[in-house]
Amino acid sequence: MKAAVCKAWGLPDTLEIMELPDLVPGSGQVGIQVKAAGVNFPDVLIIQNKYQFKPELPFSPGSELSGEIYAVGEGVTHLKKGDKVIAFIGHGAFAQQVLAPAASVMPMPPGMDFDTAAAITLTYGTSHHAIVDRAQLKSGETMLVLGAAGGVGLAAIEIGKALGAKVIAAASSEEKLDICRQHGADILINYSTADLREAIKAATDGKGPDVIYDPVGGIYAEPAFRSIAWRGRYLVVGFANGEIPKLPLNLTLLKGASLVGVFWGEFAKREPKNNLAAMRELLGWLNEGKIKPHISKRYTLNETAQALNDLAARKVTGKIVIHPEE
Repeated sequence: MKAAVCKAWGLPDTLEIMELPDLVPGSGQVGIQVKAAGVNFPDVLIIQNKYQFKPELPFSPGSELSGEIYAVGEGVTHLKKGDKVIAFIGHGAFAQQVLAPAASVMPMPPGMDFDTAAAITLTYGTSHHAIVDRAQLKSGETMLVLGAAGGVGLAAIEIGKALGAKVIAAASSEEKLDICRQHGADILINYSTADLREAIKAATDGKGPDVIYDPVGGIYAEPAFRSIAWRGRYLVVGFANGEIPKLPLNLTLLKGASLVGVFWGEFAKREPKNNLAAMRELLGWLNEGKIKPHISKRYTLNETAQALNDLAARKVTGKIVIHPEE
């Protein structure tokens, strides 16, 4: 089987496409033929040794996938060869085959396509954990989403609307904002041309958003936090900008506001039952048409480096996926 392999820490162009032995599942594992693998910002960081999780070299990046089981290991009874499944693993998805603990594998709902199945785990899981669990967003409240046209951003918009909230989407271009509008955003802010604080003030009649969803960090964090409503919740989701902001803590006092950390991977590991319940709710919303992953581009395994470069350069809207068999 073939895989995109990180042999030394570096940028995406250092990845190598290699022919490797077929994988044989051990006890409690299943072997999955990968049909689609979702690409996420942590994949850009992990190959540079800049992520919280640091695998041993060499390894294949990629954490979420969909595919078909080709073999089951000893002790696995609830899954069988030929099952179509969704899996979230630490790394290894940018390959034609992966091994996954059977406990971390979920059957694909009937009628779901492989691309959608590969695009729902991390982005929607992160946004659900952030908005429903950590922020406890309520119907009638207002949420501001920064970097709203990215994978987690669009997921956040859809989840906010599913909960009955008013959603303000902020992004860097009119093209990206049009995608946000198509996914349900009520108000659009182009923060490359508008004064962010003034735009937020106008959009909320001076009250400020009850929840701010921030996967970007950088220069927009402080003006956004200065605009938050009384008792607001500021969700620290990630730092796609590359810069970790330094917020004056007196702002939390003045606004009676909360800074709330969001680390979905750790949540999924520590609270698997709660994570499974969240995924079931998401799949229910998907079936009802309340959420729909936006797949903007598909890449072959040989184009893995290009996919990661496009994501890092913020050329991507919604989700992109890799098809390892192509």
